[in-house]
Amino acid sequence: MLPFNSDYKPSDDEEFMNPLQKEYFKRKLEAWRDSLLQDSTEALNHLSTDQTTDIDLNDRASSETDRALELRTHDRARKLLAKINHALHKIEDGTYGYCEATGEPISLKRLEARPIATLSIEAQEQHERKEKIYRDDLPVD
Repeated sequence: MLPFNSDYKPSDDEEFMNPLQKEYFKRKLEAWRDSLLQDSTEALNHLSTDQTTDIDLNDRASSETDRALELRTHDRARKLLAKINHALHKIEDGTYGYCEATGEPISLKRLEARPIATLSIEAQEQHERKEKIYRDDLPVD
């Protein structure tokens, strides 16, 4: 592991994805993953222990709605964890930070804002335009 200064921020003045930048994003992703895992564990514990029997139908409906929301949130976190783990794997294999569509570097600003990004802004916009076109072509029932 590299000696690491916690005040370090990646800069466009450096070589792209040098060891310091890789370590920075690795730590950022690991901290995000750890936070999600902790939140997820707490949510699952709450779901498993929250077996209250609501007598009032309104209370019961509210409780079921809350439970469904917690389950959806947990599912989103699970998908996000998979993306974080994929990004960590890409750091290890040396492909992190490069657009999966073009092979060009993803901007540091984009990676800072969304460290799990796999596409450059341009490629992401193109992907979303294509997605919209296909969505608009679907027949409406």
